[in-house]
Amino acid sequence: MTPATAVIRLRASVAHRWIGDMNVDKIPCSADERAALLATMTGLGGRDLSLPVGASIEAPLPVGEHWVTAAGASVENGVIVYVHGGGFTHRNPPLMNLLAERISQATRRPALVVHYPLAPENPYPAPLDAVVDIYRALLGHIPADKVVFFSESSGAALALSAMLRLEAAEKPAGVITVSAVTDLSLQSASIDTNTASDAGVTRELLASFIGAYLAGAPADQAPQSPIFGDLREMPPLLLAVGGAEALLDDTMRFGEAAATVGVETRIDVYEGMPHAFSLSTLDEGHPTGRELLNRVGAWVR
Repeated sequence: MTPATAVIRLRASVAHRWIGDMNVDKIPCSADERAALLATMTGLGGRDLSLPVGASIEAPLPVGEHWVTAAGASVENGVIVYVHGGGFTHRNPPLMNLLAERISQATRRPALVVHYPLAPENPYPAPLDAVVDIYRALLGHIPADKVVFFSESSGAALALSAMLRLEAAEKPAGVITVSAVTDLSLQSASIDTNTASDAGVTRELLASFIGAYLAGAPADQAPQSPIFGDLREMPPLLLAVGGAEALLDDTMRFGEAAATVGVETRIDVYEGMPHAFSLSTLDEGHPTGRELLNRVGAWVR
């Protein structure tokens, strides 16, 4: 799991440093890039979310109901398990498919898109059970070391929670999170300090979504709140987060906790970017989106 052999051009101006045992890259993002992202978010309702020519929704393996394979991607390279965000309560299948196509294209692997049951009708542990079950079904057709998880926001909480449920031999080759929720007890300071710079993510909103998901289960216990788990057997981690996010510290604290117990951990901080900045990947010309995809692809390959 290293970008050393990948032939991909990344930004030369990235600030690289170590914080303890964490490998942290700070990626500069301009005000224009942030403005373009916010325009994309605002215009999602009227956007054409059709998959590009050459993409397929045919299942390359007999497991799961939802797959997206970009042109040129092959199951011979492995599989991406995509666990979507949406506050545990929502999903937008066309948007998810288009994001999955971008990740499939970047990694050259088909993406298995997990449609886990949604809260509040299906609270914890039903969504987590579904993620674990579909992944274990996938392992009947492909080795664990050929699988990487890609996850966003609340989906990242589910992906990391799933790692705490799995046996060592079942762990995938790696887990990628973007804008992760890792502490459902909302103890991260950035939830309050970064509210003004994020795109409408507040403590009240997070509490509402998390309450619907937990339905009375403890917020400060694992596996539902992964930061409180035993992280020693986590697979390698690539944790991407916006520097302006209310959930910035959820990623930083989780990364530090994982690195402290010896987990291979890299954090990419996209400076000035708000929550859900992965939507920048929808526009092929967006520099932040292109950088995110390049880094994801390089890390996987």
